[in-house]
Amino acid sequence: MNTGGPSVTPVSRVYAAAQGLKLDVYRPPGASVATPVVLFFYGGSWRNGERGDYAFVGRALAAKGILTVIPDYRKFPSGRFPVFEQDAAAAAHWTFAHAAEFGGDPCRIFVAGHSAGGQIAALLATDASYLKAWQLQPRDFAGAIGIAGPYDFLPLTDPKLIEVFGPDKDWPLSQPIHFVDGDEPPFLLMQGSADRVVKPRNAVALADALKAVDVAVTLRPYADIGHFRILAGVRYPTLAPTLGDVVHFVTNTAAIAPQRCMRATDHAKMNSGTTTVAPPHAALNSRHQDGRGSGAGADPPSAAVHAGEVGAL
Repeated sequence: MNTGGPSVTPVSRVYAAAQGLKLDVYRPPGASVATPVVLFFYGGSWRNGERGDYAFVGRALAAKGILTVIPDYRKFPSGRFPVFEQDAAAAAHWTFAHAAEFGGDPCRIFVAGHSAGGQIAALLATDASYLKAWQLQPRDFAGAIGIAGPYDFLPLTDPKLIEVFGPDKDWPLSQPIHFVDGDEPPFLLMQGSADRVVKPRNAVALADALKAVDVAVTLRPYADIGHFRILAGVRYPTLAPTLGDVVHFVTNTAAIAPQRCMRATDHAKMNSGTTTVAPPHAALNSRHQDGRGSGAGADPPSAAVHAGEVGAL
């Protein structure tokens, strides 16, 4: 899908030197300080993929006037949950610190992802602990966008997923739905009804949880659209209305308050020389100590996804 399409050459930057992690920035022609920004995480079962494979996403969004940042992140077997979430927080920190250098508006930064990347993006926008390490908060994002992401997928039965997410006592910490408490940014959730990899009820459950705490959420179900076609719609809009819905959400969602934007950007710039990502399981351990996790208040969601409902993410 990277053949043809809009011609936008990305700029590559290191965002976590110790981990050898880079990201690509796709800058729209004529980008100014008012250009909205999308930080996009790709999928691949938390095992596969690289940022260059998703150049079509960066080019398509840049052609619509959106500065797009696509980072790589650690995957199994290099690490298991929560290392990819920690990497995501570091990429967010870099984006807040450097978006303006590319004409991006730090008051209009959106986090997005497809499939496993949708889980990463949604957890970053619901579980405040990852951004807190960088003195950021979920509501520093102007919005969050999930494309066919798994948000409520316990219990795990696939041995490959169990390898990624570790002991069952830690599984609830991987579920975005578990952390919805009202401090989230507005959400756009897109889901195909014909998805056989991530069941549509994931998006429905997260939308319901967000609505219950008065967080603005738009749920966009696509009839007869599958797991991969929904993303292909970014490159080929005749396949699915994904690109148009993302652009509409980004361009019509209000920027965060200037004072929050300035605080987030200032904190990010103060830490811009820091390139070390938190050690594996640091977030997990701290939450077990404070009563979150597999103890009180952290039971798996009651409407759990059953065996076989999450496949090759």
